[in-house]
Amino acid sequence: MASRSAERVNDRPARLKRALNRWDLILYGVIVIQLTAPMPVFGVLSARADGHVVTTILLAMIAMAFTAISYGRMAQAYPSAGSAFTYVTREFSPLLGYVTGWAMLMDYVLNPLISIIWCSRAAMNFAPQVPYAVWAVAFFALFTSVNLVGIKSSARISGALAATTGAVVFLFIVCAGWYVWHHNPGAPGYFIRPFYDPKTFHIGAVLGGTSIAVLTYIGFDGISTLSEEVEDPRRNILFATVGTCVVVGILSAIEVYAAQLVWPTALPFRDVDTAFVEVAARAAGPWLFVVMNLALLVAGIGSGVGSHLGAARLLYGMGRSNALPPAFFGAVDSKRRIPRNNVILVGLIALCGAFLISYGLGAEILNFGALFAYMGVNGAALARYYVRNPKRRLRDLWPPAAGFVTCLLLWFNLSHAAKIVGASWMIVGVIVGALRTRGFRQGVLRFEASPED
Repeated sequence: MASRSAERVNDRPARLKRALNRWDLILYGVIVIQLTAPMPVFGVLSARADGHVVTTILLAMIAMAFTAISYGRMAQAYPSAGSAFTYVTREFSPLLGYVTGWAMLMDYVLNPLISIIWCSRAAMNFAPQVPYAVWAVAFFALFTSVNLVGIKSSARISGALAATTGAVVFLFIVCAGWYVWHHNPGAPGYFIRPFYDPKTFHIGAVLGGTSIAVLTYIGFDGISTLSEEVEDPRRNILFATVGTCVVVGILSAIEVYAAQLVWPTALPFRDVDTAFVEVAARAAGPWLFVVMNLALLVAGIGSGVGSHLGAARLLYGMGRSNALPPAFFGAVDSKRRIPRNNVILVGLIALCGAFLISYGLGAEILNFGALFAYMGVNGAALARYYVRNPKRRLRDLWPPAAGFVTCLLLWFNLSHAAKIVGASWMIVGVIVGALRTRGFRQGVLRFEASPED
């Protein structure tokens, strides 16, 4: 009898092991987002917010924390999912889910694009005689070839990268503290000015900067995809998602606060795209410039390669579900077992974009899609836990409502150019969807590949 029971147990399909606790999830989230997240965008934030970088980082943290609560709660409802597309589709309709998924696709495609731009600018700090165009083509070739070969980054490589960048961040903070200790001008409000400078503060500029600062937190929603491997997922996913936003926000605020103390707002940057390495040089000299530039370049390459593969995989999922022509987007290379067409296409889009837009505009366009998707998640959480809940409680109303309103406010404060490009992308998406489904009357278009893919 016992042997038969054992056989029945052994016949069950293997399941993922629930081995992660809430702190494992937070560590994972911080590694995915990267400890250096605010550094590449520091110069753009400073220019847009008139120097109030710390303020924009903290305001963006509040907005993302509300959205993180919605992500955590939706992960409780759909523990095997984890995307804004799924949440909006299930709570509203396939059409709204499709529109949300199309906005997500813009994020995926633009990540490798801005990585090419930033890595090219950083490389020019080492070899300024080499033209930007040459570096852009070189990084396009690197990102594309690595993903065509099918090389996978392991957890050990990710952990080593996080440890290295963490050490560089700590080194910078120590050097910045040493610089401030020896160069503190003693002016009134010196230590408060990074938060609020009455001479330059303008609410419109700060909100505009905050809409860009959201880029610092992109990736926190990835925690919700680990629901099946977490101990007590109903509590820990929510805790870790919010906790990751708070931890990243505090660390980022410390980094940019130290940078603003070292570099006065009135002092212009030689290149806003790589402004943080200029701050490092001022804090400790040329050696820290080299160390910081190299660390950020390595982190940028890792981010570019990973986001490039993610974009190609999302296009493959859309091809499989007939959201895009499956003959091209759903094809898999028979030898490498990778979506080769998508890898090459994403690379070409990123390369062309690197010659057409700036890093700052690329970041804003990316946030156009991210904020749109975040509004969808907040709306889904509001509908599920408050509007349709017979026991309506205030605690089910205010987090998703606050998340939706703050994301909408930041979305409106994106630049006109970002909104024009983003709106054009959304219009193209609606046209593509309408053509694929005969006016959305048949078929469900999906934005995800099955786990076995």
